[in-house]
Amino acid sequence: MELLPAIEMDSPNGAAVTASIIWLHGLGADGGDFAPLVPQLSLPDRLGIRFIFPHAPSIPVSINNGFVMPAWYDIKEMDIDRHVDEEQLQQSAAALHALITREIERGIDSSRIIVAGFSQGGAVSFEAGLTYAKPLAGIMALSTYFATADSIKVNPIQSGMPILVCHGSMDPVVAEALGQKSVATLKNLGFEPEYNSYPMEHSLCPQQIVDIADWIGRTLS
Repeated sequence: MELLPAIEMDSPNGAAVTASIIWLHGLGADGGDFAPLVPQLSLPDRLGIRFIFPHAPSIPVSINNGFVMPAWYDIKEMDIDRHVDEEQLQQSAAALHALITREIERGIDSSRIIVAGFSQGGAVSFEAGLTYAKPLAGIMALSTYFATADSIKVNPIQSGMPILVCHGSMDPVVAEALGQKSVATLKNLGFEPEYNSYPMEHSLCPQQIVDIADWIGRTLS
């Protein structure tokens, strides 16, 4: 499989890279959406993190009248549970698997690889992270929903994986109820996700950035 194009940011000051975070953007954005956040996280060099921000392919999106834009999968209806193209979502998860495998080939232990995603990217991260064949460090799911909750085949090797779910209480795009539903699904699958809610819309806020940095530090330390 041809690897997705991506922005890469290695740990500064020449620190050895010993961990990777692969972070997927949301609908209509690109890999540059969250790259400026890295300096704001103020993570210690000792963690040796390589950040990878892939670009989604551009495809027609049904809910936007078929307009072609960067998307991890098509959204066919904007109902409460989302009617999505699961085949496309799983193809994006396979593309994320390929990036994870490439990091392992570059010398990163799978247990030090975090998959993260915002909105659509978070839905792909759930599918990819929970089905990968080697143990991962964790999943970070931001302002998202569990699109494949009814079809996912969780790999038992991911049992006990740390998962952080964050959502805005005023999100008009992905209602907070969907984030809460994701947490309930994860608990039913045997996981113990951390859940943080913030008084924000479909975005990130300063306290959330602090909490993300704290979770990454704990997960990779």
